[in-house]
Amino acid sequence: MAEKVQKVGVKREAGFLYFIDKQGDVSKALMARGGKKGGKPTKVAKVGLKKESGFLYFLDKAGDISRSVMSRGGTKKKKAAKKAVKKVAKKKVAKKGKKK
Repeated sequence: MAEKVQKVGVKREAGFLYFIDKQGDVSKALMARGGKKGGKPTKVAKVGLKKESGFLYFLDKAGDISRSVMSRGGTKKKKAAKKAVKKVAKKKVAKKGKKK
């Protein structure tokens, strides 16, 4: 669940990506669509927010800055599965070499 950190009230425009930059301000950049390159980011609102580590900061639907706890971790790949894939790849290479 996200919590509101700062009320900004930014009105969004279509075709732009809104984000919180390194300085803690709200910025926008033109989204790349159909082979077009994205544009340089421009500041929309100066906030000067101090970010805490372990949180993801974003612009919510109301145009305010919110944050949520970052989920870290997930399932790790098994070592046995990696070794099996490497063995199969080595066998295929060896078989290709014998045909010559």
